[in-house]
Amino acid sequence: MLGTVQSSHISPVFVGRSAELTALGEALSRADAGEPRALFVGGEAGVGKTRLIQEFLGRAAAGGAVVALGGCVEVGADALPYHPVSTALRSLRRQLGAELDAAVAGQEGELARLLPELGEMDRGRLETDGRARLFELTVRLLERLAADRTLVLVLEDLHWADRSTRELLSYLLRALTDSRLLIVATYRVDDLHRRHPLRPALAEYERLHTVTRLELLRFDRAEVRRQLAAIRGEAPPEQVLDRIFDRSEGNAFFVEELACSILEGSPGGISDSLRDLLLVRVEALPDEVQRVVRIAAEGGSEVEFPLLATVTGLAEDELIATLRTAVAAAVLQPCAEDESFRFRHALMREAVAGDLLPSERSRLSRRYAEALESDPSLVRSEERAGRLAGYWFDARDPARALPAVIAAAAAARGRHAFAEQHQLLERALELWDDTPEELRRRTMRQGVDDGLCPAISPDTAGDFVDLLAAITVAARLAGERERALAICKRALRKLEGAPSPSSRPRPGEGDPLRAAWFWTERHRLMRALSRSDGWDEIGHAQELVKGLPPSVVHAEVLTNAAYWYAVHQPGPTALEIAQQAVELCRLTGAETTGLAAQHTLAWLIMDSGDLEAGLELARDVCASELAPDNTDVVLRGYGNLSTALHGIGRFAEAVEVAEEGTALAERHGLPDIASFVDGNLAESLAQLGRWADADAVLDRALGRRGVSARTRGQVAEQRAELALVRGVYDDTRRFLAESAGWPTGPYPEPQHTLTVAKFAIALAAADGRILDVRSLLEAEVGEGIPSGHQRYGWPLLYEAAAAEARARGLAVSEVGREAAVERIRKGMAGQPQSAPLWAAQALMVEAELLTAEGRDATARWTEAVTAAEQLEAPMLLATARSRLAEALIVQGGDGSREAAGELLRQAEAVAREVGAAPLETEITVLAGRARIPLRQAEGEAAPPPALGLTVRERDVLRLVAAGRSNRQIAEELFISPKTASVHVSNILAKLGASGRGEAAAIAHRLGVFDE
Repeated sequence: MLGTVQSSHISPVFVGRSAELTALGEALSRADAGEPRALFVGGEAGVGKTRLIQEFLGRAAAGGAVVALGGCVEVGADALPYHPVSTALRSLRRQLGAELDAAVAGQEGELARLLPELGEMDRGRLETDGRARLFELTVRLLERLAADRTLVLVLEDLHWADRSTRELLSYLLRALTDSRLLIVATYRVDDLHRRHPLRPALAEYERLHTVTRLELLRFDRAEVRRQLAAIRGEAPPEQVLDRIFDRSEGNAFFVEELACSILEGSPGGISDSLRDLLLVRVEALPDEVQRVVRIAAEGGSEVEFPLLATVTGLAEDELIATLRTAVAAAVLQPCAEDESFRFRHALMREAVAGDLLPSERSRLSRRYAEALESDPSLVRSEERAGRLAGYWFDARDPARALPAVIAAAAAARGRHAFAEQHQLLERALELWDDTPEELRRRTMRQGVDDGLCPAISPDTAGDFVDLLAAITVAARLAGERERALAICKRALRKLEGAPSPSSRPRPGEGDPLRAAWFWTERHRLMRALSRSDGWDEIGHAQELVKGLPPSVVHAEVLTNAAYWYAVHQPGPTALEIAQQAVELCRLTGAETTGLAAQHTLAWLIMDSGDLEAGLELARDVCASELAPDNTDVVLRGYGNLSTALHGIGRFAEAVEVAEEGTALAERHGLPDIASFVDGNLAESLAQLGRWADADAVLDRALGRRGVSARTRGQVAEQRAELALVRGVYDDTRRFLAESAGWPTGPYPEPQHTLTVAKFAIALAAADGRILDVRSLLEAEVGEGIPSGHQRYGWPLLYEAAAAEARARGLAVSEVGREAAVERIRKGMAGQPQSAPLWAAQALMVEAELLTAEGRDATARWTEAVTAAEQLEAPMLLATARSRLAEALIVQGGDGSREAAGELLRQAEAVAREVGAAPLETEITVLAGRARIPLRQAEGEAAPPPALGLTVRERDVLRLVAAGRSNRQIAEELFISPKTASVHVSNILAKLGASGRGEAAAIAHRLGVFDE
């Protein structure tokens, strides 16, 4: 627009900074080699950060790198979330065009939150999983773009960054592991006061091995001499050098300004303050140029030419001439890629804006706001709401500011910028009382329509309670739970009145529906803060909605209540509430909430004994068509379905479901859900005896970026399980310590406490601490195992019973054994045995108790082996066989020794194959004591080998050997073709066969099917 405008005030020669340029060059070289790097360049205002980056970027671009720069805005950052990232992505799109569009193909609706030019944003349920997906897809985009070229992404002035930008940057730094990307960020060190949010972030970044932090120092005297010589065109006189160096103390920008003051013969010589010095530069400009410069100072960090033309009232040619003068004087400068202008340095803008009177600033802000309202196209669409909110707020006109602030908050929520939404809503709270009531109501109604917050009650939309509801949700999603809880309590006081210390709140007074909504939010917050198990809150919400007409709030309340019952008190009441929740969701069109309710109902139906009906309902959830507002619920459904299948012993099907869920979560950019489902996948693989595969899956789960502490805890728990059965007890304790934080707190759920207790009992038993086993059992199941938790209860009871059986004969175990055995039997009472797995586990527990009592357990162990043979659990079967062998040896009788020998050999083969050292050792010691060989003597006919195959796998192998296809196998065994395929894959892996024909040959050669 202005052509080339040179300024004599800026050194045309780049001075010094050789060490910093070397560090940047080395980082670029490493990025070039496929090692992503990040450099944070700090320094005081004016020290030369921007000039250093410009020099480096010029060299990087000359070397073939693609460079993109985005700057944080000085004012109103909360209203412009992700601004520097959006600017940089826009630059990349200009440079790469169709290549960038191809890289985002299929994810335009999500990435449009950062780059609106990609199209319409996806509209749907906006929760924290959505933000995680946005971050992950951003990383994938940058990885694709930096796969075959070096990409340099620069974020300037990070000290002004909004919180969402800082959090996205944190994610990028941790996530990038294999791409040719260099991230460079600059920040002012003198702005980082003790409570500045960037301070802890920088300390956190520095711990990453890919991050380097540089701090620019001021120029020394020789460097100032070179800078002045370049500005003046000749070496400065020593007196001038001394004066400028003493006053500037080596700050590059100050040197330029002081040199300018002297060169232009500034009246009064060198000013006593930098601010006055900068203003002298402006005051030397013609009056009309000064006016434009002052107007630009109030417009923000950058001001678009059309907007500036509207506010100044100048014709285009006149404004161009005016701007040319300001640029030549090194006051303003054009932005590289837009028709926008900014001050050459933020210090200059601060000085000019600070010199305006308060009334001038508010008047100029009003003019900007009015111009933008008249013509919204003057700024980019994604900035419009935020800029308008900032202008009207600074104009000190609450009636105009409130609608703008609410609109900006809704826009921030749409971009998953929850922290910025929260800050804007807090600003709305300040404005509320100074705004007319009708305007407030109209504004809030419009905000709800625009997606600001859920519509609680259409009949009362638009009042102060709606604003409190919006703040509550935004604060919760931003991680500000204490503030969310405080606002929630404030809303309930308004709706219900202040309760007395000794009484419960009055039930909702005249608005029970909205009170119920806030109690449901309070339920979430109290659980998240570990201050309650959530019952008081959700129970009160249930009372409030009783008898009310169907509504989305009513459906949400019952869905949360059903989940609470399913976890804490499953049974008929829980089932009835879940059924009501599903029906209410159907009636009110709350589809996503309905899927969550279906999850809970499926679980409860299974718990009631109707396994197939429950599984069918859970499968229906997974079969739902994925949409932006239900993706997280449906994908977590895969994890829940695989868990349900695992819990009833259908491990191969659980693997099939979990693998599908993990792949879908990966594809949709939800790494935390993918790792959550991987935890379930590894658990089922372990039960199938595929321990190496389980290890690989757990490594994959931990290797993903963006994995939450809760999911990491779940993965650590699975690793503890594998370490336990391998007998690596120190690793078991270490993994348990890693997992300790996620399920605990004052109100842990039974599924977690039962699992932790099982580990503690197993470790105590391994150490021979039978008294500790008993005390741990008493602490966990003294009142019985909670209903609906048999999946966790049966393994715990088995560990305790096995410990009692193994401790028999020890003097320390004699006293209290009878009570301990009775306690275990009491724990068994009421636990369902309807699933084959549970029935087998119950038989094994009872057999161990008989052994502990010194009674003959042979018959019970025989039943247990028969039951375990029908399962897909080689380790469970191996354990039952070894225990039956021991019972046969103890009891003696005709054929007992031969039968025991065969059982021990089968069990030992499995234990050895999977690496179950404790079981293998136990079998070896028992066989040695009984003088039973675990290897066949030469010439002796060997029994058909089990080869670690389950009974079901042997059935499948028999059909494979007969030439059946997967579909034919599925039809004959009444399983799905996918499950048949999983079985075949397991068989090939166990036999070391490359294909079906080789597997059949191995089976025939080894006599697997010989009777």
